Amino acid sequence: MSSLLQNLPEGGGYIMVLNCGSSSIKFALFEVESATHGGLKIPRQAWWSGRIENITGQQPALVLGRSPEGEPVDLSLDADPYRAALVMIRQRVLDKIGSKPVIAVAHRVVHGGHKYFEPVRVTREVLDDLSSYVPLAPLHQPFALIAIAELLALRPDLPQIACFDTGFHHTTPDIEKMLPISYQYWEKGLRRYGFHGLSYEYMSIVLAELYGQRAQGRTIVAHLGSGASLCAMKDLRSEATTMGFSALDGLMMGTRCGSIDPGAVLYLMEIEKLTLEQVGKVLYHDSGLKGVSGVSNDPRVLRAHSDTNIRCEHALALYVRRIVREIGGLTAMLGGLEMLAFTAGIGEHSAMIRRRVCRELAYLGIELDEELNQSDARVISTSRSKVKVVVEPTNEEWVAANMVLRAA
Repeated sequence: MSSLLQNLPEGGGYIMVLNCGSSSIKFALFEVESATHGGLKIPRQAWWSGRIENITGQQPALVLGRSPEGEPVDLSLDADPYRAALVMIRQRVLDKIGSKPVIAVAHRVVHGGHKYFEPVRVTREVLDDLSSYVPLAPLHQPFALIAIAELLALRPDLPQIACFDTGFHHTTPDIEKMLPISYQYWEKGLRRYGFHGLSYEYMSIVLAELYGQRAQGRTIVAHLGSGASLCAMKDLRSEATTMGFSALDGLMMGTRCGSIDPGAVLYLMEIEKLTLEQVGKVLYHDSGLKGVSGVSNDPRVLRAHSDTNIRCEHALALYVRRIVREIGGLTAMLGGLEMLAFTAGIGEHSAMIRRRVCRELAYLGIELDEELNQSDARVISTSRSKVKVVVEPTNEEWVAANMVLRAA
């Protein structure tokens, strides 16, 4: 039995989820009221949530609850605006919850390396281990660890649970994880890990609830946001995914390149004389939709300019092409396709991207209902379509909150 269940205050409490990126921090509170049938039942929707955006920019903003707009906040009074943002979130949360306590904090940690797959309570030793994986996920890993370290120093008694984006892909076979380089590097942990695992875990739950046996067949989930990847599932377990050793691999993304010929990287360093730091900036921040278009990483903005700016249309076309090519490869590996699910920001809200992708996959028997697609309906394929195409919002925060019960 979870120690949280044993020690839950009579009036209940909250599990807090933190998702820390390089320029934003998202938080959510899930209310835990009582034990039900020997276990804790966590509501699917957060009791309260919010985020601080553009932390290191000129106009940081705090967005609370369901408010469509944020309130400007001043983080410049602190030498470290990121830590100032964490302090501000902590104070807002304490003001909101009153006397009912936070009983645990779950953190989305992007990389668990080859050691951590299950959620784990963070100790100083675990924190040191996770710090060694920063080079594998430099956009996210260090910021989650800052939040953990700050809270560990402030409240060492409060359970903090690391929930790993790599964990869901632990079920992929070793042959899928291996890189075709000298075997000595496999033994040192250089392998394909896969990411967006909290999102895929949620999709494995909700698709089973909604579609039963159909979802447990040959399914591909397309997590399309500023970061993007695909996951091929059988029996709702990960069989393969497009991201690999790092979050740079696979699909073209908002500002990240996705799969690229390693020779191109060597060229940038040898011929263009870019330093390691400069190459990292190109691959992580100046590529993808933004890099190709030169305008934006937002498909809506690119669509608005695509008739007059050929680079914007090229960016969209390349983005779709990479998705289609990777879906084709994963479909071949699965031996067919029965369900295609779109999720995350672009996947959930861009009817244009879904239409263009599905149009190129018509050979699989996909037939889209354009009216349903335009309305972001839950099922957007026709009744005649051989592949059921669905749209489902992801819920990584709820998955992380539930992971607390497995580790605390």
